[in-house]
Amino acid sequence: MAKRLNNQSTVGDVLKQIIQVNKLQSGMDGINVKEAWQNLMGNGVNSYTRNVVLKGSTLYVELTSSVLREELSHGKSKIVAMINEELRRDVVKEVVLR
Repeated sequence: MAKRLNNQSTVGDVLKQIIQVNKLQSGMDGINVKEAWQNLMGNGVNSYTRNVVLKGSTLYVELTSSVLREELSHGKSKIVAMINEELRRDVVKEVVLR
């Protein structure tokens, strides 16, 4: 059974506890990375993005444009840095563009 929290806990603390106890962090990271991709890349890139999936610490991005894929491949390290900065922790270590 989970540790009981006192009545002085904030909602944020309770949610963090629930996520930790139920091992939901990897799923939350996947959702957060998708949102970060959409916010950082803007409408131009998002219109050519088919799918964004986080597996472990690797971000797989499926694009419909080979030209855009080639252009983004030159800035993979910058994409990793921008997403990790947006999430305020190191979640993504590598980006694979398909």
